[in-house]
Amino acid sequence: MSTAGFNSQNGTGTGQTYSNGPSQNPVAPQQPPGVGYGMTHQPTYHPMQAKATPPHGHPGLYPSGPYQPITPVCSYQPGPPLTSHPAASGQSLLTRPLMGGPPSHTPPQSASPGPRLPHAQATPLAPAVSSGSYYTNPQQPQPMAPAWQYNTAPPSMGPPTNISTPPRGPAASHVHPAASSAGPPPPSSTAYSPAPPPPHVPHSVAQPPGPGMPRTPQHGYIQPGPAPPPMTPMAPHTYQPNRAPYGPPPTGPPPTMKPAPPPIGPPMANATPPPPKADAQCGGAANSTLPPAEHDCQEGDIECPGTVAGNGPPAPNSYNHVDNQMGVPPQPGPPGRHLGHYPSLPPGYQTTSAPPNASSPMHPAIQAATQPYTQPYQQPLGGPGAAQLSPSLAAMSLQSSTPETLRVVNLLQERNLLPPIPIPAPTPCLQQDLQRINCNPEVFRSTLTSIPQTQSLLNKAKMPLGLLLHPFKDLSLPVVTSSTIVRCRSCRTYINPFVSFLDQRRWKCNLCFRVNDVPEEFMYNPVSRSYGEPHKRPEVQNATIEFIAPSEYMLRPPQPAVYLFILDVSHNAVETGYLTVFCQSLLDNINALPGDSRTKVGFITFDSTIHFYNLQEGLSQPQMLIVSDIEDIFLPTPDSLLVNLNECKELVQDLLKSLPTLFEKTMETQSALGSALQAAYKLLLPTGGRMSIFQTQLPNLGVGALQSREDPNLRAAAKDVQHLSPATDFYKKLALDCSGQQVAVDLFLLSSQYCDLASLGCISRYSAGSVYYYPSYHHQHNPAQVECFQKDLKRYLTRKIGFEAVMRIRCTKGLSIHTFHGNFFVRSTDLLSLPNVNPDAGFAVQMSIEENLDDMQVVSFQAALLYTSSKGERRIRVHTLCLPVVNSLSDIFAGADVQAITGLLACMAVDRSATASLSDARDAMTNAAIDSLSSYRQAVLTIQQPGLLAPACLRLFPLFILALLKQKAFRTGTSTRLDDRLFAMCQLKYQPLVYAMLMIHPALYRVDDLTDEGALNVSERTVPQPRLLQLSVEKLSREGAFLMDAGTVMYLWIGRNCHPNFLTQVLGVPSYAAVPDNLYLLPELDTAESQRTRAFVGWLRDQRPFFPSLHVIRDESQLKPTFMQNMIEDRTESALSYYEFLLHIQQQISK
Repeated sequence: MSTAGFNSQNGTGTGQTYSNGPSQNPVAPQQPPGVGYGMTHQPTYHPMQAKATPPHGHPGLYPSGPYQPITPVCSYQPGPPLTSHPAASGQSLLTRPLMGGPPSHTPPQSASPGPRLPHAQATPLAPAVSSGSYYTNPQQPQPMAPAWQYNTAPPSMGPPTNISTPPRGPAASHVHPAASSAGPPPPSSTAYSPAPPPPHVPHSVAQPPGPGMPRTPQHGYIQPGPAPPPMTPMAPHTYQPNRAPYGPPPTGPPPTMKPAPPPIGPPMANATPPPPKADAQCGGAANSTLPPAEHDCQEGDIECPGTVAGNGPPAPNSYNHVDNQMGVPPQPGPPGRHLGHYPSLPPGYQTTSAPPNASSPMHPAIQAATQPYTQPYQQPLGGPGAAQLSPSLAAMSLQSSTPETLRVVNLLQERNLLPPIPIPAPTPCLQQDLQRINCNPEVFRSTLTSIPQTQSLLNKAKMPLGLLLHPFKDLSLPVVTSSTIVRCRSCRTYINPFVSFLDQRRWKCNLCFRVNDVPEEFMYNPVSRSYGEPHKRPEVQNATIEFIAPSEYMLRPPQPAVYLFILDVSHNAVETGYLTVFCQSLLDNINALPGDSRTKVGFITFDSTIHFYNLQEGLSQPQMLIVSDIEDIFLPTPDSLLVNLNECKELVQDLLKSLPTLFEKTMETQSALGSALQAAYKLLLPTGGRMSIFQTQLPNLGVGALQSREDPNLRAAAKDVQHLSPATDFYKKLALDCSGQQVAVDLFLLSSQYCDLASLGCISRYSAGSVYYYPSYHHQHNPAQVECFQKDLKRYLTRKIGFEAVMRIRCTKGLSIHTFHGNFFVRSTDLLSLPNVNPDAGFAVQMSIEENLDDMQVVSFQAALLYTSSKGERRIRVHTLCLPVVNSLSDIFAGADVQAITGLLACMAVDRSATASLSDARDAMTNAAIDSLSSYRQAVLTIQQPGLLAPACLRLFPLFILALLKQKAFRTGTSTRLDDRLFAMCQLKYQPLVYAMLMIHPALYRVDDLTDEGALNVSERTVPQPRLLQLSVEKLSREGAFLMDAGTVMYLWIGRNCHPNFLTQVLGVPSYAAVPDNLYLLPELDTAESQRTRAFVGWLRDQRPFFPSLHVIRDESQLKPTFMQNMIEDRTESALSYYEFLLHIQQQISK
């Protein structure tokens, strides 16, 4: 990116800067680099540094010959953030300020600070420093080197703030130590380990009777059993750069290891401290960084409505489901324990209905992701309430045997590590009723399901801490209509299942621990028609809920649904034939466009000129208006270019029928895309809306014109790949302008030529849009792409959409968010601007621990998405996640989510590829695996054993890292088109985790022997469930047929000696030689084998929002090399096999 460093700053050189993606916090206090806020005892964690580079002359990541010790070329050191202002011509855009000095420039509008990476540069050898070091030697200065700081607390500006002092005066409600402060929650246990001794009880908390009695929690319940002795703090573990090597790897089986269990027994409950002395009130705008003339105070909408909960006039509530029906009565059950003589939650209150496709079993990967949550949200009889964290949580400690997640696995000896079914998302070690009501991992997922107490402990684990979100996922969820939305008066957290009710009239926030009053209106439950039981409200029964916002959450009427289509009609576009498919698809689905009676549509076509279409009501046919002055674009008739769809539907249909033939004989080859975008922006300026661009070639005329930067001879380069950053900032600037006016831009790229997706993709990335890419699209030569385009377009036109949206993520005091990943614009420190939000978009955030969490047993995270529905309703969707806090490295490793870690590292690697170099990103990913396994070996294993050892929960981590290295986005030494590589990077950043993992590590099944054994019954269809196979050629058989599901594409590989029965009964051909070269459809044959195969393929496709194309390939097919490149575990000319990669990791750990 020509204008940005690692943080992809949205500014473009002068004036005010913006940020997107990984971004910096402009309001955090400044302090010395390398030390997080409140972390004076431990340097920050730098997990992804280049350890060793392969010898010259060998392609790929590592040498393909025998393994030799490699001299490290650099050691990662923490450093100050890099400046982001543009450099002079010929000068590197990434420069470092002097050590000890503050950055020379800090963007005024950005998100919390994230790591910034220097440009690739030659680094002098550092023979005395181990390349595996995460920390600099505090006794001696180290040379500056690139660092990937993914657990770094934000650097501050100005003198450090005393974190023990509560904030005074009004404060913004973003995630900041001063405003998002939080104290410890009610007593509960940490996962696998006893809690620390309780802190001093303030005078505001009642002292227990008797001098020798343990402190009594506020609800009067004392956990039986003796209190554990005070735990001795763990000595700081410093990763020694010059440690003695372990020597050559020993051989032979490892001895049996039985780690000694920690002390057993419930810890003593901690007393709860009083709320903060000074409360941050919410008044005016929630962030001072907003421009004063902001036309739509969305940030104020979500944070500072006109009235605060409890102050507005009482009004009757109503509840409705997605279908406006919510008549499920509460489940009967005995009352729970009492908290201050107030009943806790009864058994589950059924307010959520099944997802639309819940009646049919899900894809294995998706089903595995939600496995812990598939049971009904109903508490066990007699169990404790979910609205308060009872001390029974303290009863959970490490059992006498090692948990399965910590079972030691020797990766070099256990060959078949891939389970036959996808691994499920790990279940946080929480009290059972809390876990049942916790947020679905498909929506909200953490890389670590057990949060470390301190940043120092997180640094020792050497694993990234972050969240992966799918906030607008298609769900059937409770919808609440109320004039009062109950929120914390201090941090503005929405009331949720993890708050505590002190009595009938007061509740305590689970993020900042302020005690709030329960509004009178909240006392009444209209579903059960009962009064005085606020803990039974659906807001306190569901971790995911949606509110219909009252008028206080909007400063103007909600905008209508507005759709503007910008179509390339140059000669190249007409040749592809996409225009016919687009027009027919829109005609077929025009009545299914989301919206209401106010919905508007408009059309612009372009080649070397811009064509507008007058669709004003009363015309007999559409009128084309041509503007040839593309340098000074203007709207010829501003009032009749965007028209009401219901009033002018016949004219719109006439236009769609005539467009394909209107330009069929054009010979215009130029493309003025930039001018067309400027015209579209002017047209949508008054209303906002969605802009859909269909482009088939490189823009070569007017503003935004681009030149080809790809050298086909360098597609298989073994070294760094060039031109991963934009060639111009035109599209980025325009995207920021669009975002400010609530306009999102979606890009459909249908081309067989280079189109510079690195530059064009910015228009969608910074406006919260989507990118669709169809390489080599042609209506005759590539029918599989045509089918894919048709299916994707139908989904795109008819799926749910949210307009003028913003999203904020809050977390318990002591935690902070410092980096965002996805398509959005960071409007302020922690507020993401999403002009459009769609159900297929995923996001990721990196986090750090600013203050010790010693007094807490659990922490919470809450994502709030405020949007306008296509029907004109202002809605707020809230997701809340609760996770335990632990104080030992073994507990952290036990709760590691290997898929979430892989997804977050993929996002980080995409950013690093653009801001530093592809080789830096590859080395950084490799080092992530090396460092986490090294930490596990040194800090967790009590008996050192030979081999490459990993906990069972991380046994697939090296495999997933190798899969990333061989993924199209990051691979080297294999011919890869630049646009293909960039689109793969876009997908890794944008796709929700469950879909991204299929793109990283495809699923392989044998399908020539499908049976009904273990099959699922889906909509009266029998769906076979074959086993997952390892991605290795040794798993293939010439006598079989194998289906590879790579997320966006599927391959059906037919062995040369495949059984004739499969060929005739499934493919409808008499022999192997008769299989067509370009077969992309399975024929519908009336045979059991055909029905099973089609049912399985169709079932896989139904579990994702996009349509994966299917390619049937033989040994002679052109796509066979592509199929074989997905065999992750096999060696290629340019990359290591899985076993060789494990040997490399072991060699690095043993240095």
